[in-house]
This record gives sequence, C-alpha cells and structure tokens, in this order.
Amino acid sequence: MNTITGSDPILDCAASAAFEQDRFGGHEAKEWPAMRAAGAALAESVLADLRIAGVSPQQPGRVLVLVGKGHNGGDAMLAAAQLAKGTNWTFEIAFVFGQNRLRSLAGAAWRELQSIGGTQRLHVIRRTAVGGPYLAILDGVFGFQFRAPLTESALAWLAVANAAEVQLRAAVDLPSGLSESGAFLADAIYATGIFKMPLLDHVGASRLRYLDLGFFADRSEGERRVLTPRLLDPLRALRAVDSDKRTYGQLAVIGGSRSFPGAVGMAVAAALQSGVGNVTAFVPESIAPAFAARWPEAMWIGCPETEDGGIAMEAGLMIRRHLERATAMLIGPGLGCEPETMALVADLVQEAKGPLVLDADALQPELVKLGSAPRVLTPHQGEFERIAKGASLEEFGRIESTVTVLKGPVTRIVDGEVIYHGIHGGPMLARGGSGDMLAGLIGGRLAAQPSELVIAAAQGVVWHGLAAQWVAERRGETAVRTTEILSALNPVLRA
Repeated sequence: MNTITGSDPILDCAASAAFEQDRFGGHEAKEWPAMRAAGAALAESVLADLRIAGVSPQQPGRVLVLVGKGHNGGDAMLAAAQLAKGTNWTFEIAFVFGQNRLRSLAGAAWRELQSIGGTQRLHVIRRTAVGGPYLAILDGVFGFQFRAPLTESALAWLAVANAAEVQLRAAVDLPSGLSESGAFLADAIYATGIFKMPLLDHVGASRLRYLDLGFFADRSEGERRVLTPRLLDPLRALRAVDSDKRTYGQLAVIGGSRSFPGAVGMAVAAALQSGVGNVTAFVPESIAPAFAARWPEAMWIGCPETEDGGIAMEAGLMIRRHLERATAMLIGPGLGCEPETMALVADLVQEAKGPLVLDADALQPELVKLGSAPRVLTPHQGEFERIAKGASLEEFGRIESTVTVLKGPVTRIVDGEVIYHGIHGGPMLARGGSGDMLAGLIGGRLAAQPSELVIAAAQGVVWHGLAAQWVAERRGETAVRTTEILSALNPVLRA
C-alpha cells in the first residue's frame, strides 16, 4: 500500500494506546514535552476558532476548564496557561474527580497554570458555581481510553457544562463520554497527536481539528488517513532556476455557458494561483471577452455556441488542436447539460490521453467511466449518488485509474486502497462557487504533476480548506464572499 507524504494514519483507540506506549514507554520525562506541545497547539486552535466567532483576546471573558485525572486534564490546563499569557480572561477550574486525584503530570500542569494565571484570574469552583456566559469550555475529563459508563459525578459535571451559555465547547482529543448519553456536546474537537477513529462518528456534528505534534513525521502506513498542511511544503520551496512555464504544465479548462458563466471564471481564477505554468480556457464566445479582461493571465478561447449558450459540437476541432500541449484537462464548471455539449465532452473524454478532472456537469454516469485516461472526480454528495448508482464510496473508488474527491464537512479522497480525510475549511465552504475553485486548484496541481493524481487532489483539498479557515478567522463565516478564498491562497502558503 502506497500512502502520500503529508498524511497521517487514523488509529482506533487500542492502536493509539499501543503507539503511545511504544513511543513514550510510560516515561514522564518523554511524555511531558508532548503534553506541553499539545497544550500550546490546543490554545492556538481554540483562539483561532474563537476568532471566527468574533472573540478578541483583549476582551474580558471567562473560560471553564473541566479537568479529569490524567493527561487530557493536563493538556487542558496547559492550554489554559497559554491562553492566560495573551488574554485578559479569567479561568474557572473544575476538578471533576477532586484535586487530590490528579496524576503526576496533570499535577505538574496545574502548578504551571497556577504560576501563570495567578490568584486574581484563576478560580477553583464547585459544580453549583458553574454559570455563564463563558467564552469557551475546555473538556479535559476523559481521554481516548475512556470506558463506559459515565460515573454519576462525571454525568453531573457534563450536564452543567452542556447547559451553560458559551461561545465554544472545546473537547480535548475526544469528547468526554464519546457517544454515551450525557456526553460532552463539543462544538469543536481537537485531536492531540493522533487522529482517532471515533472522531469520524462526529463528522457534521463538530468541527474536527488535528493538532499534529510530529508523531508521524516519517512515512507511515494505514488505510484511513488525515491530510495535513505538510502536503503544501513542496509548494513553499524555491523553484528551479532554469525553469520556465512549460516546467509547471499547462491546464486546459472546458466549461462555462451563457446561463452559468461564473463557475468557470472561479475555476480558472483558482487554477491561475495553483502554480501551474499556463491555463487555457475554452468557453462560449459570448463570455470570453469579459473573462479575458478580468483574468488576462489565462488564454481564453471563445468557442461556437449552441442556441442556448453552451459550447457547440463544432468547437471540437479548435479544442483538439490546442489540447496537444495540455498536460491535464478540467471539464465541467458551468458547462450546462445540453445534449450537443455533452456529446462533445463525451468525445473529448473518450479520446483523452492525459489526466482529467471531471467536475459539476461533467459528472454524469455515462461520462465518468469513458475512455482510459486517468481521472479525478470531484462530486458533492448529490453528484456522487448520481454517478455511483448505489455503490459505496469504497466500492466506487476501486474504478481503475480513478481518484474520487467526495466533498463534504470532511472531504474524502479515495484511490481504491486508501481513504484520505480533508478536515480543513468547515462551514466557510458551504456556499456556491467553493467547489469550482477547488476543481481549479486540483486541475492546476495535476497539470504540474500529471502522474500524481492523489497528491494533486490532496494538495488542492488542503490548500482550499486552509484558505477558507484563514478568511473565516479574519472575516467570520457569514458576511463573506466565496471568492475571498482566492486572496487567502498566498498567505496560507507563506505561513
């Protein structure tokens, strides 16, 4: 099984415990640096999610920290210590099983929090004192080795935490109680060091964050994997001095119609920022001049139109002549579904030799399996159901030379052997046009590396998601436009 660099394995709880035992051997001197790294990463991520909600570190507010006996409670307290350094917030500490039950490293974390928080901003509270409103509640009661059922004490604490008025309920590693009745109702879950399998049960219910602590810096195996920003490292490196535009490939984009002009424009705009050497777009002749004025870096080829404004069959000769230089082709954004246009696309897909990205209107059952060219499919759930005809994602993903990118709250990439999970982006991407830009990014990355379908798809998914989060942290998730993601592609790559 080949897996891509920049992805980490998703482990079940038993395998996670075995991994940590092998890595740390129960030695506190090894575990403590990892706990401190987890606390720092947790604080940074909580701040980022609170920024999305419009919370500033400078404003006054309270944070409730639920502390269990062991490492999760220690991680939560170390995160609180980091938050205390850069904010004006006060911290209420709830020792769910009593302060005298803290294990050694949790006790060390408590002492560090005390040294930073001080007596004025740090308060140990009883359950009856839990109030609100809170900026955040940090759940550090149970770790991944939790065994049901919840005790009465834990149930009572979690009940008041779930009922409290709060901006963000943040679970450390996994929500305490997992799927038990009365479990912590996490708005966001921060997987520390290892992305655990039970998190996949929370897709669509909680924001999933992976705090990469470097446990899997070397290549690792695993059929289910989480994508990390390390995938973008090759794009951050210096380019070869003797390179030119041909070095980075040429993407041909076929799409657009008089009825749906915007989609192909957004796809091309994203492709232009993907690092590809050249972009040539084939669109109906009525919309080409406006697009050429807006995005002059691309070559816009105006094609003969059908009566309803789609690309006409007679454009085939013109398109084929230009395709000789293309290293990848993206078909679909805004294309429309006129029979004449679909017939042209079917011929192009059947004849294609280089890799394809099929998106939007090109995701038709009769098109996705045509020909022998390797291809990336980028459906959302509705489009996937249309082309899969009842097959599961795993079954459909076994189609030879096909990589499927199923978009959703967690985007899954399947190549027949491995399922990669893209967790970046979140609700910011729940708006029209975001899929068109993703298709453009994937198409550009594929043109630059035509034999690397999975890497191109994964780089596009991670880059797109990180850019969406960048926008959300600075502008929120509501009063923003999809195209603002384009302006964030450079900052997240440079970060």
